[in-house]
Amino acid sequence: MDVKCVDTICDKYGNRPDQLIGILLDVQSEYRYLPKHPLERVSEKLNMPLSQIYAVATFFGAFSLIPKGEKIIQVCMGTACHVRAAQRVLDELSRDLSIEPGNTTDDKKFTLETVNCVGACALGPVVMVEGEYHGKMDTKKSKELIGNLRK
Repeated sequence: MDVKCVDTICDKYGNRPDQLIGILLDVQSEYRYLPKHPLERVSEKLNMPLSQIYAVATFFGAFSLIPKGEKIIQVCMGTACHVRAAQRVLDELSRDLSIEPGNTTDDKKFTLETVNCVGACALGPVVMVEGEYHGKMDTKKSKELIGNLRK
């Protein structure tokens, strides 16, 4: 695995350990998750124990140690969405993609996640795809959404 971009990222932050979160966010943006070899390189560049880097990477929910899909599909499970049948939408998406929430399809095209609230309660249930809101979702609309994303 090529880790040259990790050097560039760390250099951008002055190779400063107090900039670890920003560095990890940029590394994750590059690889779509935090693979082992780039984290080992971060450890070397910042002169920090790898265990400390993993402690940060596993503490914050924004980081993932497993590969993410090209498209991240997030289903809001906040109260307003939940009472408007978000669970049914999630179940349908899970069936259509053949994965459980928190997982990625075998072809690495989609990752299905749940989130607590996306701040669009009036549109509930809400599904977000790469930051785009899809409101008033139901099982039929979720099937259409997946069909459109697969095109």
